[in-house]
Amino acid sequence: MMGPSHALSGATAWLAGCWALDQFAGYEQTPLMIAVGTAVCAGGALFPDLDMSGKVTRNQGGATVARTFGVVSLFIAEVVEKISLGVYHATKLSKDPHRNNGHRTLTHTIPFTALVGWGTTALCAAYGKWAVIGILFFMIGLALRGLFDEWAKRAGWVIVTLVSAGAAYFTYLHLPGDRGYPMLGFAVGVGCFVHILGDLVTRAGVPILWPIPTGRRMWRMIGPSDRFSLRAGSKFEVVVVRSVLTVISLAAIVGLAIPAVTRHFSDS
Repeated sequence: MMGPSHALSGATAWLAGCWALDQFAGYEQTPLMIAVGTAVCAGGALFPDLDMSGKVTRNQGGATVARTFGVVSLFIAEVVEKISLGVYHATKLSKDPHRNNGHRTLTHTIPFTALVGWGTTALCAAYGKWAVIGILFFMIGLALRGLFDEWAKRAGWVIVTLVSAGAAYFTYLHLPGDRGYPMLGFAVGVGCFVHILGDLVTRAGVPILWPIPTGRRMWRMIGPSDRFSLRAGSKFEVVVVRSVLTVISLAAIVGLAIPAVTRHFSDS
């Protein structure tokens, strides 16, 4: 899937989950908390593609996520890609093919998703709102780059960075408590997992079973046959998939807003 579709799927998953928790578990969240979780989950749904680097010195190439903060994020993507490739070569078995890049390897696995979610939670627990503001800055930037792709291209990475910093600082000032929003790690993890599911239905597939060996392969790409797979960037993805995700997101927003509005007028 393309970057905007990944980001939209993350936002949709979080909004739908918030609606379900509100309806069936009575777990209410403030509008700010829902917005923060949605943005972080959308950013998390782009995070695994940090293993697709570009040309750092020219600020070119790479995945959508790699171009978010200009050469800084391109450099981070280069590092992640090299680490992923190193893990691939260190763990591959005899039937695993030779690779020259680390895209769709380590960052597209369940252990990586769990590690990122746990790491985010640990940072917030250890450093409180200072960690929260850094995580928000990074994830909001990724969300902006994915959800508003055309705008981000026109505005450039400097504007995206400034908007991300402003939004993160505003959220930092208004989040309750001294530790920040407690579900950030979960939101990042859900976003990464949604990304994996999105790539799982494409022709290339993902190594979702890693590190469980299958035969003499450790990095077996799991995905549907070409007949039933989703081609990245196809009209079906851009028109149909994104339209369905948008409708679900809007329905969840309406479902969350109606009880709040009803309670407001009943209290009045």
